[in-house]
Amino acid sequence: MKKSIYAMALGAFGIITTEFGVIGVLPNLAKVFDVSVDTAGWLLSAFALTVAVSSPFITALTTNINRKLLMTLVLAVFVVSNLLSAFSPNFTVLMIARVLPAFLHPLFWNISLAVAYKESGSKAVSVVMSGVSIATVMGVPITTYAAEFFNNWQASFFLASFVSLVAFMGLLLFVPSMPATRKTTGDSQLYVLKNPQLWLNLVSTILMLAGMFSSYGYLAAYLEKISHMNGTQVSLMLLLFGGMGVLGNWITGIALSRNVMRTTRIFFSLLILVQVLAYFFGGIFIPMVIILSFWGAIHTGGFLIGNIRTTRSVPHSALEFVNSLLTSCYNIGISLGTMLGGLIIASYGVHNVIWMSAALLAVNLGLSFVTFGEKHQATAVDANAEKEFPAPMLHA
Repeated sequence: MKKSIYAMALGAFGIITTEFGVIGVLPNLAKVFDVSVDTAGWLLSAFALTVAVSSPFITALTTNINRKLLMTLVLAVFVVSNLLSAFSPNFTVLMIARVLPAFLHPLFWNISLAVAYKESGSKAVSVVMSGVSIATVMGVPITTYAAEFFNNWQASFFLASFVSLVAFMGLLLFVPSMPATRKTTGDSQLYVLKNPQLWLNLVSTILMLAGMFSSYGYLAAYLEKISHMNGTQVSLMLLLFGGMGVLGNWITGIALSRNVMRTTRIFFSLLILVQVLAYFFGGIFIPMVIILSFWGAIHTGGFLIGNIRTTRSVPHSALEFVNSLLTSCYNIGISLGTMLGGLIIASYGVHNVIWMSAALLAVNLGLSFVTFGEKHQATAVDANAEKEFPAPMLHA
């Protein structure tokens, strides 16, 4: 495997760590900047919302720019934005430092996957996606631990900046120049929007991510206030959550290869159950540790489930276009979830945020029984289509 592929995987790790790493230090940031936890949650939701809005447009606006230049530019901006975050004098500056790089986030995602596939096919795509997958489950605990180890919330942003800097140097040294090549798109991909199953799956993906992040986005605050854990214990619990997520992601991949819809319904049911258990036993240390282990193992599978459910309902010729829609849907869901979770916390306290997550996931469970003959439609529309890039998998 070429070194450039691993450099892009590290870049993906740095970018996703920047997006999700703030979760573990939300309570600290709320105290430092004298804002409520639900207000601090906008540091995550505003980032995700910006990605969601910019994703359909930013790639189209940069089609004539060298792809290596764009990827290195994105990482450079993430390096600077994390440093700016670390030195922010107030919450407004911190929010601006978070939002600005989010506009460029989809560029690195889309370009790196396309380049990886052209270089070495699906194997290279899985390597790049492993950076995303690992960051999704490990980015939060390592940035939280950094803040706790140095007893300074700024350390989490310094660490995220350092990771992005290493990836920037890797791209600069190992990725060759890649002049842009204009690609023709249009009705050959847009026609999939007529597929009702696609719209159902996209809506379900948004609601699923909202359900996942309405509680997970405030997990550190939950552990601190309800489980009465100190900073070190919270960082260790987040590390446990992430480590179990890696295992759970692998198990979910195996289960999906056997039966997509059965796995999807089991996922929703188990994630609801484990969070209800956290509500009733969250104040008892040992049971909460066990619950967190299962929660982490279940949680991460949602990204993979959203990808497989959606892309299997469309033809190969439209996968690149649909993946760009998925990027928006993931981030709309994250933004919606953290916003709704924040509203629950503001009105009823952090303990009750579980019920928002459970309600959204229950709606998704119901939607999983609604279909529009997706397999037949996907086969029919693919009959005369050209083959494009395959859908990226969220597990290595």
